Amino acid sequence: MTEADEHAVPDYPTLLRLDGRGFVVIGAGQGIGRQTAHALASVGARVFCVDLEPERAARVAREVGGLPCSGDARERPAVERMIAEATQALGRIHGIVDIVGMARFADFLDIRDEDWDWAFDMVLRHAYLAAQVGGRAMTASGGGVLVFVASVSGLSAAPRHAAYGAAKAALVALVKSLAVELGPRGVRANAVAPGVVWTPRVSASLGEEGRKRNSANTPLGRVGRPADIAGAILFLVSDLSSYLTGQTLVVDGGVGQKFPYPPV
Repeated sequence: MTEADEHAVPDYPTLLRLDGRGFVVIGAGQGIGRQTAHALASVGARVFCVDLEPERAARVAREVGGLPCSGDARERPAVERMIAEATQALGRIHGIVDIVGMARFADFLDIRDEDWDWAFDMVLRHAYLAAQVGGRAMTASGGGVLVFVASVSGLSAAPRHAAYGAAKAALVALVKSLAVELGPRGVRANAVAPGVVWTPRVSASLGEEGRKRNSANTPLGRVGRPADIAGAILFLVSDLSSYLTGQTLVVDGGVGQKFPYPPV
């Protein structure tokens, strides 16, 4: 005899709400970071907007009714100050979203030591600091959630992406370790791995021809928008994903699922 399903049905729309919760967005000044700040604020979160450029942090904070902060997220004293100021301003940090990252591309045989070190500094060091300093704050106050922006370059290979891809792969591995170590203390950790996203920086680098080429290569027929990634981040920080940790969610329009047959 089959037992009756007596599990309560949750009010699913409310699981997306973040009313009154405090979030730190590192790299909030433009692109994915700006859209993430807006996404969080739209469902009731209080947003602490961090950017290297004070003007950008202030502008986005005004847009979302949040609080601005500037500093270099690769420096421990700066991150400790950010988390302390966020804790004081928000009362409690419920989540940290780290979107910082830049890339330099070169043939592997031409990569210089300083370029290799730069890639890991720009991709990984700030994530380590945000997770450690922010993780201490969240475990001390009842738990929370960490979300990082990785890349499809950390999951598969592309020419001239060796340093960037290796650093992003390390970030994916870090997320898994954070999930295992911090999960018992109430902190979830996940990542989003975007494909080509048309941020201001990417637009300036690739131009209109680059947009057309990447759109044609994507099963969904377009490049990603910053809001596409912000939507995935919103899911990962919300209670809709309360049983999800240690994962990297690929948001690439289906590019990674294509077998690269040569053009007919």
